[in-house]
Amino acid sequence: MAQVTPSPDVSPVSAATTNGQFPRDSFCLNLSTLPDQSNFLLKTSLKSPHLQDSPNVFSFSPSLSATFKKRPRNMSQSSGTDREMSTETTLPQPNGAAPTSNGTNTNGTQPSEPRPTTKKRPSTDTIDYPRRRATIACEICRSRKSRCDGSRPKCRLCTELNAECIYREPGIKLDAGDKLILEHLNRIEGLLQTNLANNFNLSTHSPAASNSTSDDFLARSNGNMAALGLVPPMNGIGTWNSTPSNISTMPKTHTTAALHLLQSPMIRELVSRPYDPKVLLQLEMTREPMRLPATSLGFDLSNTGTYVRAFFEGVNVFYAIVNPYTWNSYYQTALSRGFREGPESCIVLLVLALGHASSAGTISQQPQGKDPPGLAYFASAWSLLPSLMTTNNMLSAQCQILAAAYLVYLVRPVEAWNILSGASMKLQLLLMAPGRVSPAEEELSRRVYWNAVMIESDLLAELDLPHSGIESHEDTFSLPTGFDDMGVDAPGRDELWYFLAEIALRRLLNRVSSMLYIRKAPYSQGPAASSIAQLDPLVVELDFQLNQWYAALPPAMQFPLDRVPLQNPVQTVLRLRYFACRTIIFRPYILLVLQDESLAMDPGVQENCHRCLEACIRQLEYITAHHAGHLPYLFQGALSIISQTLLVMGATMSASLSALLPPPATMDDIITNVIHEIERLAHLCPSIRLSAELIREAEGKRQMWLRTAGLKFEP
Repeated sequence: MAQVTPSPDVSPVSAATTNGQFPRDSFCLNLSTLPDQSNFLLKTSLKSPHLQDSPNVFSFSPSLSATFKKRPRNMSQSSGTDREMSTETTLPQPNGAAPTSNGTNTNGTQPSEPRPTTKKRPSTDTIDYPRRRATIACEICRSRKSRCDGSRPKCRLCTELNAECIYREPGIKLDAGDKLILEHLNRIEGLLQTNLANNFNLSTHSPAASNSTSDDFLARSNGNMAALGLVPPMNGIGTWNSTPSNISTMPKTHTTAALHLLQSPMIRELVSRPYDPKVLLQLEMTREPMRLPATSLGFDLSNTGTYVRAFFEGVNVFYAIVNPYTWNSYYQTALSRGFREGPESCIVLLVLALGHASSAGTISQQPQGKDPPGLAYFASAWSLLPSLMTTNNMLSAQCQILAAAYLVYLVRPVEAWNILSGASMKLQLLLMAPGRVSPAEEELSRRVYWNAVMIESDLLAELDLPHSGIESHEDTFSLPTGFDDMGVDAPGRDELWYFLAEIALRRLLNRVSSMLYIRKAPYSQGPAASSIAQLDPLVVELDFQLNQWYAALPPAMQFPLDRVPLQNPVQTVLRLRYFACRTIIFRPYILLVLQDESLAMDPGVQENCHRCLEACIRQLEYITAHHAGHLPYLFQGALSIISQTLLVMGATMSASLSALLPPPATMDDIITNVIHEIERLAHLCPSIRLSAELIREAEGKRQMWLRTAGLKFEP
């Protein structure tokens, strides 16, 4: 098999995509410095080079003062405010003294020859006319349309309401020329956004200037982090504009999930009956509820130190949700309360539950009929959750994220979604009440937010669940920057590098679903040749972004793309996630060839099919490597494996596609190992049980089909 290598910095699409059909945007994600030398600063500036190549692509910035230089005003362009003349008399002053409106010089003397100025407008453009300035109203008075007295720090009304008094500082007045430019930009932006919605072009808002320093980043990462983020920041470090056309969030309807492949030719011949993609959600909703041990039995605290270390080494690296520097104070508070009340008690119990789970290895290898590791701690935490779920503060939201993480470990996706949705709604409620999130909780709020977005996206990728709406607040939350190290003994470090890399990759996965897998995507309609023409630029762009993400990883995270075994579980998980993303980027070519075999005669189509199948094989050939990510990704990873397996099964039944795969005997071994692995997971949840039955049946029908059609072609 050919080795997969990242594409060069500049993807093939350039002049061919500058006719307005497929403008390219700039992507930039600025991350702050991590707390110690063992971590890496993830500041990035991914700029797709085709913006510079294309003369027809415009760049937008909300900071127009940085984009357009201010010209001297002339009288025909001045605003209404500029044209207002002072009604007071201005007197010339001797010896350069400044004039005053009451006829007295600033030095206290009377002017010798007071002469009022005339209102006749001079012909020069250089005179700056004085004008009346209205008092700046605060935001509260502005919203209530009431007169503001302009008092600082609080006006009278805000003082009476005990509200936060915020004054909007005056901006630069725009003259007629500036307004004309803005109108043109708004019109062009509207056209691009409309084109995006209708034709899948990748144009979004261009980034504003970053407020992170390049020097600090270069010193920390030796210039290696050029382009980790794949989304356009709008308002500073790691913030994005949220618009209805935000293609970096999971679409509400998409065909990425495994069972949608059964609608494809050849693949649907492998099953005896049709499967509604929603059947997995129905199975999960009707499964038996969890059976938790009685909390009266108590729990063992003798291994607390072991489980806490296991949590910070093997769990917090994925979720980055617990501050190691405040852990000891949380534990002491929980201990003083007997672990019976308060968010600190709940957090400690959930940390112990997840730490126990991490130390015991994958749940798939735990004895059936025995309580899974950490369940006793989780049951005690579960008894505290009802009161915390109705408490609106950041610590209670943190508890819900940790509870959802343990439910994901138990392969309880719908239960995890229920808890997670409550945290998402709570976070949105807190955003509606200014001052409810204290400055000390801002970093925790970022961790809660991004965990909610990523866990929800993983679940939405496989199940047709409702969206909580949390993704619409991306313009409110910057990226995590690190908890404050208070110089105390901590059980672990504040690991952020994987968490930040996963944010960028998850957003790219969402972007792929939004661009290629929404229902009735343009490339899937009409003649096959037209479909390929519409698909090519999208795939080139998304593949370019994926390779830029990979190239930007620091050395400690950057995994080899060849088949070298990895000892680092985090690198193993990242490599599997990379190939999963690569698979769904190129998967549409496989589906089109299964519809029309003649398309594979095109060398470009054949190469893209090879890239997809190569990425599939890289995920399936060492199937037990997925155990490294079982704690956060078992459910989603298992269903992703089903997708890749069904895809390669269909490819083995195609004359042109089978030539791109390993020999038939090797493929048989790979598929057999996958089936055995999925069957070992089948007892964990009904979705995986049904999937195991499905691919077992599909493999039997595939072998029968190959024996029948064996004389038609030699793979």
